[in-house]
Amino acid sequence: MFARGPSPTFRVILAALVALGLILADHRQQDLEMVRSALSVVTYPLQLAADQPIELIRATQVQFASTDTLRTENASLHRENLLLKARIQQFDALEAENARLRDLLGSSLDLGERVVIAEIMAVELAPYRQQVMVNKGTKSGVFIGQPVLDANAVMGQVIRATPFSSIVLLITDADHALPVEVNRNGLRTIAAGTGLSQELELLYIPKNADIKVDDLLVTSGMDGRFPAGYPVARVKTVRQDPDNPFTTVIAEPTARLDRSREVLLVWNLSETSRQQALAADAPPAGGAE
Repeated sequence: MFARGPSPTFRVILAALVALGLILADHRQQDLEMVRSALSVVTYPLQLAADQPIELIRATQVQFASTDTLRTENASLHRENLLLKARIQQFDALEAENARLRDLLGSSLDLGERVVIAEIMAVELAPYRQQVMVNKGTKSGVFIGQPVLDANAVMGQVIRATPFSSIVLLITDADHALPVEVNRNGLRTIAAGTGLSQELELLYIPKNADIKVDDLLVTSGMDGRFPAGYPVARVKTVRQDPDNPFTTVIAEPTARLDRSREVLLVWNLSETSRQQALAADAPPAGGAE
């Protein structure tokens, strides 16, 4: 109706008056409620369609955030599980030791060990060489001769350390030998590497020695490097050879030498540290003057 005639100013004023009248009529008598409801039904699909991109973006953000959170929590739980498994490895050895020493008085101070998790970066592929490279070095305090474990048992020891990486000689390497003892009865021997990933040979076992298949071998601590009581291997074969003055004993490592991706570097507390701790805990010799 505004195609011709009144000026634009008059049109704006008239439209404003009509709008104001509709607002007042709706406010006082709710005359336009049905019209509003009908229009909302018509416009709802349009509103829903307009909101879909925003909802999709929000859902995507939540999904990515949830995935990152789950990955972080999973990595944290995996590392925590690895540490806890290492902590309980000595329980079997301690139980057997307590049974042997239950009639003795006194106990020794056990301050535990400090450990750091490292990841395996590379594996030695040369035949009969059992070595791996880990991503921790002297910058992290790693030293030559340091014991290395996985979540199950002893793996080996550090033989070369650089600032950011180290080479670990596995217990199955032909150049490695480790003092061990039979957890069942305390029989001491040497577990020597054979160059094969799943075999250790026990040296100098007398023919009358009490050793059986499935006996658990643990570190004896006699070398001064490996803490005592950590699992090493289980006896797999016991064979008597008439031409050999000793019993042939083959053991299988309990560590996952060919499958572990993370290892534990262990710092064993020195005897000096233990004496200092004992001295610090001891009461003063005399009273204050």
